[in-house]
Amino acid sequence: MVSGTTRDAVLSIVDFVLKAVDLISDEEKEKMISTLIDALKNGRKVFIIGAGRSGLVGKAFAMRLLHLGFNVYVVGETILPRASQGDVLVSISGSGRTRLVVAAAEAARSVGVKVIAITTYPDSPLGRIADIVVKIPGRTKMSSEEDYISRQILGLHEPLAPLGTLFEDTLLLFLDGVVVELMERLGVSEEDLRNRHANIE
Repeated sequence: MVSGTTRDAVLSIVDFVLKAVDLISDEEKEKMISTLIDALKNGRKVFIIGAGRSGLVGKAFAMRLLHLGFNVYVVGETILPRASQGDVLVSISGSGRTRLVVAAAEAARSVGVKVIAITTYPDSPLGRIADIVVKIPGRTKMSSEEDYISRQILGLHEPLAPLGTLFEDTLLLFLDGVVVELMERLGVSEEDLRNRHANIE
């Protein structure tokens, strides 16, 4: 059995995620899922953007959307089609201030793309641009009084996780949960996902 600081950190992160998931708005989650389903049914494109570790979580989500049958792309990759009115951009930034993500959201809005922001700060520049905001509690790399208050609410005084780890870990599990709900609503089985999985890896 793993012990020491590694075990303490894992348990601290798990404890945070268990508490944080109860603070995520079901209404915000519902708006996000409904928007994604509408995009799929209407043949619209879904774009994903995030920077750093948040971007990696975004790519993992994009992969599952592909397996679900979505026409999905990751902003910043070489193969990226033109965005059109009615498409959807899922923009991820814990702080809501990541320049690349905010700039992409602004560009998307200017051509009629619906913007979903996933962030810890709804009142951030990204949150103010978005059509839909999903607030994910987390300690971001931006040290602030709001971060401190958020940690106190969750009963975590000094989480053993650096920078934005708590946001990113909560985000990963939340988006995996969204994938399961999408599977259920769309009537997609694991076998369907397997049939769309890459076979030249």
